[in-house]
Amino acid sequence: MRMSMTRKPAVLVVDDDPELRALLCDYLHENGLAPTPAADGAALWRALGALPEPPAALVLDLMLPGEDGLSLLRRLRVQTDLPVLMLSARGDEMDRIIGLEVGADDYMAKPFNPRELLARLRALMRRRAPAAPESAVQFTFGPFRLDCGARVLWRDGEEITLTTAEYDLLEAFLAHPRRGLSRDQLIELIRGGARDPFDRSIDNRVTRLRRKIEEDPTHPRFIRTLRGAGYLFDPEPGSGGSSAP
Repeated sequence: MRMSMTRKPAVLVVDDDPELRALLCDYLHENGLAPTPAADGAALWRALGALPEPPAALVLDLMLPGEDGLSLLRRLRVQTDLPVLMLSARGDEMDRIIGLEVGADDYMAKPFNPRELLARLRALMRRRAPAAPESAVQFTFGPFRLDCGARVLWRDGEEITLTTAEYDLLEAFLAHPRRGLSRDQLIELIRGGARDPFDRSIDNRVTRLRRKIEEDPTHPRFIRTLRGAGYLFDPEPGSGGSSAP
């Protein structure tokens, strides 16, 4: 009789603190993941090259010896949309904002609760996992087509690379067209209630998404700002109404 084994999702853990790195890897392993530790950027690239397939997620410390986490994240985003949870010992709001702007999908300040980190990692991996074909939905707007089954955005037959955070935000907008959504509502939609106390994280994700879908991000047509209220997504701009960019 043949027995099938389910492979544990691989997660890279990049942190220069050996004690924290070991404790976190042990915790993730005990909870059904397959962590690979790395102490710096060089070890990260070696681990990526050694894995048989891309990892399911990456935990990346901001402050690393040599090349720091932000620089590594910029390089990663050129190559992959791998879900990234960034860590920082400083807990500074500006660090959080810059990390999200560069392409982090989530952010936690040290010290953190390992259980919360695990929950956030699993949420990132669930959103990244492909949907079953029968449940796949497609949205079209302007020259774009969003394939929710493959989690891919197309423009006139050309794939537009989105990070996990950008995809989740766009899908939330498309599922609620022409409806004003507050920042809290958007956080609820894309995180399932895991609230972030910094509203600007949503603002920065909107800014990044506008750069990819708007002809002129400074005068957006699809994603409109509702002053003091949030945002509204219009899949057919120009059909009436006006708002501030």
